[in-house]
Amino acid sequence: MSTLQILQDHHHIVGRARELTALLACVRAERHVLLEGPVGVGKTAIARAVADALGRGLVRVDGDGRYSEARLVGQFDPPMVLERGYVPEAFRPGPLVRAMQEGAVLLLNELNRMPEGVQNVLLPALDEGLVYVPHYGAVRAAPGFLVLATQNPAEFVATADLSEALLDRFELVRLDYQGADEEAQIVRQEARCAPSEAIIREAVNITRATRADARFRRGASVRAAVAIADLAAQLDGDVSRAAELALPTRVELVEERSGDLQALLDELKKKSSPMSTATPR
Repeated sequence: MSTLQILQDHHHIVGRARELTALLACVRAERHVLLEGPVGVGKTAIARAVADALGRGLVRVDGDGRYSEARLVGQFDPPMVLERGYVPEAFRPGPLVRAMQEGAVLLLNELNRMPEGVQNVLLPALDEGLVYVPHYGAVRAAPGFLVLATQNPAEFVATADLSEALLDRFELVRLDYQGADEEAQIVRQEARCAPSEAIIREAVNITRATRADARFRRGASVRAAVAIADLAAQLDGDVSRAAELALPTRVELVEERSGDLQALLDELKKKSSPMSTATPR
């Protein structure tokens, strides 16, 4: 069985052969990789699967605007420093140093939500496998150290463009929404409430329709289709009611006005059918 098949079968990844092949080529060439795509396309799951296939440890960091450089690199324990000074034993490695020392994969989830200062700390680690920590010294990466980062497109809220210097250290693998058949397969696989085939198709169609309609600034991912299918299975097949529950937290309208979302959902429900194949933008 090929590595690609192992990734798909053992980690329950539907499709994505092209993206997985590209990612495997990058990591085999010892290149750091940036996975870019909208919410819910499986960026983190694919990164975890590849790290597992490499047989290396995984150190995960979830980025946000409050994440500090000290949290990423590590810091000294103040009581021990007061007692013994800046001895190596007083240093508490952060995720970056830990991954470097262990020769592990560092997964930086939503890298473009992190402050610029944190991003800049990565440059020497990506370039030379080297980080210098004041009072501790140089940390050199053990063989196997690799950075896999994910980011949402820049138009998403609370994201920012990565610097040219940082982008220059990554190879880019883009992931977009999958086709209707693959999304239906994902819903079958992930749903917890055994929805019928008709419910699955209708949930997928209405979710995909939110991505195709220009009145939505942000459409819903297949994660929403899974939620709709599960809820509808508990609501005697009422996909409309399930969509009312599942979609408000997962979509964004271009113009937010009271009642607009419900009216749009009613319209999309009427247009969609179990065999419709709305195409995402």
